[in-house]
Amino acid sequence: MNLILAALALALVQVGFLGWMIAGRAAILRDGKEILLKVEPVDPRDLLRGDYVFLSYEISRIPVKLIGDIPAGKQTNDEGQITVRLQKGADGYWRAVSAWLAQPPPSTSADDVDVVGHIAAGWTLSGDTTLAPDYGIERFYLPEGEGLAIERDMRVRPFSIRAAVSIDGVAQVKALMDGDTMLFEEPLY
Repeated sequence: MNLILAALALALVQVGFLGWMIAGRAAILRDGKEILLKVEPVDPRDLLRGDYVFLSYEISRIPVKLIGDIPAGKQTNDEGQITVRLQKGADGYWRAVSAWLAQPPPSTSADDVDVVGHIAAGWTLSGDTTLAPDYGIERFYLPEGEGLAIERDMRVRPFSIRAAVSIDGVAQVKALMDGDTMLFEEPLY
């Protein structure tokens, strides 16, 4: 009897953890600040999940000169997070205007969006170099057989994503856009 209760308790904990992860992602998609990013595609395939496009953005390359808190004399970064402040351009796309390796200062504009990325250790922190953060929005899964056609189209006309960013900087892809046309939208659940 105790073994059955322990197994039941473990199953409830596992289901609760999965539900918490799904609800967290759904909360970002539902309540996060929406931004529009231009994409630069590559189309690999995942054997378990099917077709996807690997997405790169302008904000995937952050010039070191935008980082406001590099300690004096520091030549390379440690592994960790980077916070990138985005502002909406006249064309509707969001661009990086500043970045921090530690906690950013409060924004002076309610329209700014801070997105958090992860950077590997060892990037040069001087000169005209750039860092390549991973924001967790670099893959977008597509229905079976759609990946190659989307990749082909992305090479001849501009595509973008609509993303939602939570107040603590976590981004989730909401939709893949072909110009003004929404091709695929992520469901909340």
